[in-house]
Amino acid sequence: MKTILLPVDGSENSSRAVQRAIEIVKDSSDARLLLVTAYPPIVSGNVKSFFSAEDIQSFYQDEGNKALEPAKGILDKAGVPYEAKVLVGPVAQTIAEYAKKNQADTIIMGTRGLGTVTGMVLGSITTKVLSLVDIPVLLVK
Repeated sequence: MKTILLPVDGSENSSRAVQRAIEIVKDSSDARLLLVTAYPPIVSGNVKSFFSAEDIQSFYQDEGNKALEPAKGILDKAGVPYEAKVLVGPVAQTIAEYAKKNQADTIIMGTRGLGTVTGMVLGSITTKVLSLVDIPVLLVK
């Protein structure tokens, strides 16, 4: 079984990556699609002083679900099965570790997402993921 990791952030580039993943999955007889979003951890001690660990976890889940929502809609409409998960951690490293842990054969992702640096050809997360994994990464513009 071929395992495809599809990290998304709710951006248009992510949606295009989802469309490409659908094409690939439909062409394969035994593909497993792992849809993920990664949220950076809150490191400010001030935030942790005012909010409980449960509140912070709830925040991560809410924000992660918002990022997953567009991709889930596209995949559901196409009738493509997937496993969705919200991850928390340094984004690129967390994606790379999840790929390794789940023995992903390939990663499909947009070239640039919703990050604050908009002038780069490749987003900083994309660039970091490329440097951290030893599996093929299909970049969708």
